[in-house]
Amino acid sequence: MSVRLRHLRRLVREGPSDAPGRLVDGLGRMGLVGYGIVHLLVAWLALQTAFGVPTGAADAQGAIGFIAQTRFGIAALIVATVGLVAFAVWQLTAALIGFRWVSGGERTRKRAGATAKAVAMLALASVTSGFVDGVGTRSGDGGARALTADVLRLPFGRLLVGLAALGILVIAVAMTYTGVRRTFMGDLDVRELAPAARRSIEVVGTVGHLARALAFGVVGMLVGAAAVASDPERAGGLDAALRALGETGPGSSLLVVVAAGFAAFGLFCFADAATRRA
Repeated sequence: MSVRLRHLRRLVREGPSDAPGRLVDGLGRMGLVGYGIVHLLVAWLALQTAFGVPTGAADAQGAIGFIAQTRFGIAALIVATVGLVAFAVWQLTAALIGFRWVSGGERTRKRAGATAKAVAMLALASVTSGFVDGVGTRSGDGGARALTADVLRLPFGRLLVGLAALGILVIAVAMTYTGVRRTFMGDLDVRELAPAARRSIEVVGTVGHLARALAFGVVGMLVGAAAVASDPERAGGLDAALRALGETGPGSSLLVVVAAGFAAFGLFCFADAATRRA
């Protein structure tokens, strides 16, 4: 274990989390559980794609659409929407005044990460609420292509799409750093857990973050290709990225590995919900 990681663990403060109140804390943890379930379903859909089984899009929209079709799906999505919004509020609070146990660049990075998490949770909440309203949402790939087409029609549209691609690639690099350095452990209070449990969280967290980094990296390259060719049809979301991975040399084997990584991240979300400090 790195000296830096041990230092972060020593600095995890005692007392309540950065959530603004116990209600937001509890609902936010529930939102993290929902986030984990979505990743497990995305992993399952990706496996179906790898084995050539016709299925829905292997992305958040596909996973949430699957939930909506179950017996208590709408009720579950209502709960998930509330939880996701609560976690977003929690992370926005942390971005403004949180992470007091670290300082300098480390605090800045963590607050920036909290802001990104809040945006991601609100985006996912908009998807879940769309299914609750009965209107659903456009698939991730369709939405990405439509948005890219709209931006390309603007002045300097290709430049803007190129900058968006660069931003996505930066996120992928940040996820890689988080996974390799295991900095996510610094946000968790695992002092009371057995060594085997702590190690398990490290493993699923590392594998999950790296799998997501790979998928985001491919999304960034697809958007970048759309900018270079000025062709919105080359853009795509998570489903397109996973299908692109399935068409590489390793083919379905690589897609199975990535699906396992998304499942690992789903499990990490459950541990995150139970032990998160910020």
